[in-house]
Amino acid sequence: MESSSILDSTEQKALEQLRKEVEDEKIIQPGDTIGCDDWTLIRFLRARSFNVKEAKTMLIKCQEWRKSVEGIGIDALYDEMDIFDYPERETIAKFWPTDKVSNSVSSMFFMINWIITARSPPLRAYVGKGRLYQEVDPKIHWRSLLVMLESFVRELMPACAKTSGKPVDGTCIIVDFNGFGLRQFWKMKYLMKDALQIAQDYYPETMGRVIFINTPATFSMIWAVIKPWLSQITASKVEILGSNINTLLEYVDAENLPSSFGGKCKCEDLGGCDLSSVGPWLEGRVYKGRGQSKYMAKSLELEKEGDI
Repeated sequence: MESSSILDSTEQKALEQLRKEVEDEKIIQPGDTIGCDDWTLIRFLRARSFNVKEAKTMLIKCQEWRKSVEGIGIDALYDEMDIFDYPERETIAKFWPTDKVSNSVSSMFFMINWIITARSPPLRAYVGKGRLYQEVDPKIHWRSLLVMLESFVRELMPACAKTSGKPVDGTCIIVDFNGFGLRQFWKMKYLMKDALQIAQDYYPETMGRVIFINTPATFSMIWAVIKPWLSQITASKVEILGSNINTLLEYVDAENLPSSFGGKCKCEDLGGCDLSSVGPWLEGRVYKGRGQSKYMAKSLELEKEGDI
C-alpha cells in the first residue's frame, strides 16, 4: 500500500519535505537500522502532528540515542541479545510474563498483541532486592526491554505486515493489573516511567492501543500518576476495561488469546504462551550465536503438522 493512499495531500507534502531534509542532511542514510522507508518517517510525523520541524528534531534525537544507549548503541545490543532466545529469558518470564500473538480482529493496522501481567510474582521484578534481581542482573532485564522494543519495528511488525498483506505499524499492549495495587506501583513506577519514555521518544506511534484489564480499586490514583507521563496522542489510545476481559475478544482472535484471558491459546507443548513466541516472525528466523532455539524448533515442528 502506498503512503499516498492513507495520507491526505497536506500530510503527503509533509512526508516528502521530511524525507528530503533528512536525506540532504544525512540524518538517515541507506542501511540505517532505524528504517529508511516511508512508514518510519510517517511514525515520527504522526507523533508530532505532521510538524516537519518537530518530527526532524525527534528523529535526530532518536538517532543519537540509538548510537549511544547503554554505551554501545541499540545495534550492538540487538546483536548481543536475541529477544526470543537468551540465557535469562525463562527466569525473566517467571516474573515478567509476556505473551505474543500474531492476529487481531480489529480493523486497525496492528496485529501484534503483547500482554504484560502484573500478578503477584511479577510485582517483585521491579524491586532492586526482589527475587528477579536476585537471579538476573538488573542490567540484563533492562536491556531485554530495550531489545524487545527494537524487535517490534525490526521483526514483529514487518513479519505481520508481510503475512497480512497490509501495513502493520502498531502494537496492542494488554496490561493485566490482577493482584496489583498502589503499594506495588510505587515500587516499580520509575522503571515504568523510563520504559514509557523510551517507547514514546524513540519508538513513536508503535503503540496502536493500550488496554488495562483487572484494574484495582486504587487505579484512579495510579492512572493520575501515569497519565502525565504519556503524550496526549498516546493517552488517547488507552482503554480501561476493568474486569470485563471478555471485551478482549473484540480485538484478538480467541485462538490467539491466552486461555487465562478468555481465549483458547495455551501453547502447552511450547513452554506455555509466555515462552512460545509463535508467530510469522519465526519463519526462517536464524538465532544469534546459539544455533536453533529449542522453542523455535518445537514451534516450527507443530506448524508443519498443522497443530498451531
